[in-house]
Amino acid sequence: MSLPERTARFTLDPDFTVGPVDPRLFGSFVEHLGRCVYTGIHEPGHPAADEDGLRTDVLELVRELGVTAIRYPGGNFVSGYRWEDGVGPVDERPRRLDVAWRSTETNRFGLSEFMTFLRKAGPGAEPMMAINLGTRGITEAMDLVEYANHPGGTELSDRRAAHGDKDPFGIRLWCLGNEMDGTWQTGQKTAEEYGRLAAQTARALRGIDPDLELVACGSSARGLPTFAAWEATVLAETYEVVDHVSLHAYYEEADGDRDSFLASAVEMEAFIEEVVATCDHVGARLKSAKKLTLSFDEWNVWYQRRPNPHAVEDWQEAPRLLEDVYTVTDAVVFGSLVITLLRHADRVAVACLAQLVNVIAPIMTEPGGPAWRQTTFFPFAQASRHGRGTVLDVRVDSPAYPTAKYGEVPLLHATAVRAHDGTVTVFAVNRDREASLPLEVTLRGLGLDRVVEHSALADADPEARNTLEEPERVLPHPVDGATLDDGLLRAVLEPMSWNVIRLG
Repeated sequence: MSLPERTARFTLDPDFTVGPVDPRLFGSFVEHLGRCVYTGIHEPGHPAADEDGLRTDVLELVRELGVTAIRYPGGNFVSGYRWEDGVGPVDERPRRLDVAWRSTETNRFGLSEFMTFLRKAGPGAEPMMAINLGTRGITEAMDLVEYANHPGGTELSDRRAAHGDKDPFGIRLWCLGNEMDGTWQTGQKTAEEYGRLAAQTARALRGIDPDLELVACGSSARGLPTFAAWEATVLAETYEVVDHVSLHAYYEEADGDRDSFLASAVEMEAFIEEVVATCDHVGARLKSAKKLTLSFDEWNVWYQRRPNPHAVEDWQEAPRLLEDVYTVTDAVVFGSLVITLLRHADRVAVACLAQLVNVIAPIMTEPGGPAWRQTTFFPFAQASRHGRGTVLDVRVDSPAYPTAKYGEVPLLHATAVRAHDGTVTVFAVNRDREASLPLEVTLRGLGLDRVVEHSALADADPEARNTLEEPERVLPHPVDGATLDDGLLRAVLEPMSWNVIRLG
């Protein structure tokens, strides 16, 4: 793909906005899957482990990444999970078979350990707990909320105190199950079955605490034959008793079609807009003034079709599963997905990058060894750092290129966020694999007069990646030449690149 050099343009005006960014847009996900927990965030005996067995080198990277809401403990894992297994004295906890990932779960890490991890990950890290509505139901959900959140004076809250956690955890955000539409899910349900169970569970939990935020399961993928009909049926039961509906989506390059892969955000944008339309349709049918928001609580680049390069037998402890190693190409697509979430900040209230460590993750570790940043680490960290504030409405005028999957797609994918101090950050992806893309941005009424920084993630080798042997092979680099004169920003975006342009 190489097109004549043409200019992409858009205008920024503080009077035209999408909406404020909920900090939970920069969430992540910790599941008992592969090495995400064990030898990921938790490895007693590691040289960098603290008194709680948490890897301090990983904690430092988590803080640098800037994650907020962290979803736990699954994922598919939660649909067979007994939360009681993960509380109390560690040496008394049972070992269980995890049928979701055909592994053995030791339960050495559970709810208290997760909350300790969150406290050490920083003040912005908020728990997002998933409830098992696959093999369990209303009573177990109520028990978990009482154990976690009730101050004291009941058997379950006093049990938490006896386990060493006198103060309640105060968990506000709860997922009512996980991917209950999926044939792969333990305890899969029809939309009618799940909608009724979710509504009953939501009412019961609100009886304990009316201020909880609850997430109903939406479709596990846009491509499922039940998509949209599932949401409509579930929300007909749950609309007035939940706050958010979930979306899950993963993207990968298929059959060497890199041009379509670079345009993956086209599908993500459509997915969000279709779920919003379904939510609003149900709300209109119910004559409700309430507007549901979305929890995009699983998203990433994930090569599901690739065979596992590691030898894994059934029922291993913490096997090497889903340890994708990401390229520069993957990072550019990943950045485009981040842009999509920001562009829909008016309706996407929560988003969770799946996952945090080792499992399709921005952070990798070696047992007993180092931790390092994958290429996808950088777009997330930069967006979390500079993407707080209000998203400005960006209408791109860009040259386009042909794709087999999506037709003509703009070369430029972009958004911009105005921080509380008035500074603006432009996030932009150039999808052209061979040519640079000149960019012009007209600024109106923003009072900005200088380019603070232009950085890019790009490489002459589209397969370049960070590994144990070369952990810093790919890093963002400064780009010279961006100018801001008389309200006009001019910059050049390198071929196939993720760009951060900060204006002050």
